[in-house]
Amino acid sequence: MSDTALSDTVARPYRGLHPAWLVACVGFVALLGAAAFRSVPGVLMEPLHQEFGWSHGTIGAAVSLNLLLYGLISPFAAALMDRFGIRRVVASALVLVAAGSGLTVFMTEAWQLVVTWGLLVGIGVGSMSMPFVATITGRWFVRQRGLVTGVLTAAGATGQLVFLPLISALARDHGWRLPSVIVAATALAVVPPVLLFIRDYPGDVGVTAYGAPPGSTVGLRVPAHGGAGRALTVLARIARTPGFWLLAGGFAVCGASTNGLVGTHFVSAAHDHGMPSTAAAGLLAVVGVFDVAGTIASGWLTDRVDPRYLLLAYYTLRGLSLLILPSLFAPHTEPSMWVFVIFYGLDWIATVPPTVALCRELFGEDGPVAFGWVFASHQIGSAVAATGAGVIRDLQGSYDTAWYTAGALCGIAALMSVLVRRQRPVRA
Repeated sequence: MSDTALSDTVARPYRGLHPAWLVACVGFVALLGAAAFRSVPGVLMEPLHQEFGWSHGTIGAAVSLNLLLYGLISPFAAALMDRFGIRRVVASALVLVAAGSGLTVFMTEAWQLVVTWGLLVGIGVGSMSMPFVATITGRWFVRQRGLVTGVLTAAGATGQLVFLPLISALARDHGWRLPSVIVAATALAVVPPVLLFIRDYPGDVGVTAYGAPPGSTVGLRVPAHGGAGRALTVLARIARTPGFWLLAGGFAVCGASTNGLVGTHFVSAAHDHGMPSTAAAGLLAVVGVFDVAGTIASGWLTDRVDPRYLLLAYYTLRGLSLLILPSLFAPHTEPSMWVFVIFYGLDWIATVPPTVALCRELFGEDGPVAFGWVFASHQIGSAVAATGAGVIRDLQGSYDTAWYTAGALCGIAALMSVLVRRQRPVRA
């Protein structure tokens, strides 16, 4: 039965396993893959530097474009999901990732790295970024929405960290080209499940959203107009509210202190202190394991605690951990580094569930697109940190200044979070 025909079916409560869980599972796989695809450039920094002689700053610039597009594409992708459907957007993005990754094996110049990993892969993974999470949870879930947001966020944040040891080992034993080919093949392998199992709205299969009360319109298909242009319309509206800028500013720091700095440069920084790249990548994988627990717990807490106070705690604790990180690097993994890895891992991307909840509360039906713009600021912060930390390393021979700066910025983000004014429900 076609989607159009299904959309005319009367939504009904569902007995048994709700289809929302199948959509969430396939979304989890897609997000896990997208995150894994983004992990490759950070691990390949040293092999590319050794083979081509490109500086850390040059390679960091390609990673920065990837991170920047990963964020800037997301609000337009969220709007296109409303206009053309989740399946079409995500399947097209996976094909784009496969093309960008596969073409890297032929590159010989630095600008080709920028075009493939920076431009093509950046657009592809940007179409499967965190607003994809907000779209799925907003349409398919009412009950346990925060928890599901945490689970899907964990996939998006952890995939890149969990796959780091595998990619690093492959690059060490077989060269950097094999991981690129594997990424391309994996991206194509995820396309069939997306096309077969993801549906755009619960109403398309004749059910209501999971946990929706009787008479609820959540999950029913609504006409969408404007396509990507709607993203700009929403931006024009939300840009007039202080809450947007506070959330966006805090999330920019979040990106700078995670993907941009730690995700991109941790392996290289550890290598500077004599630690093997495979060992450093293994530490990041442990960060990813604990991030699963931390982000899921954050989703659970978001359903029960003021999201602003959660963000205050997350940013404060992250800032303190980054301030002490430079003193923990050593040729071997010391117990103190394990403490940092576990502690930092619990806080890696726990900021997403409360931020999604605040966007939904402040901006209503435009919440997923609004979160897309907030997430764009996250990736702007990531891009600045990825390039800036590489330049600092080239100029000073050390990443210490980058760690200290990120720690201080986390304190500012904590303050911005508590200044967000929540929308109070109107009493009858």
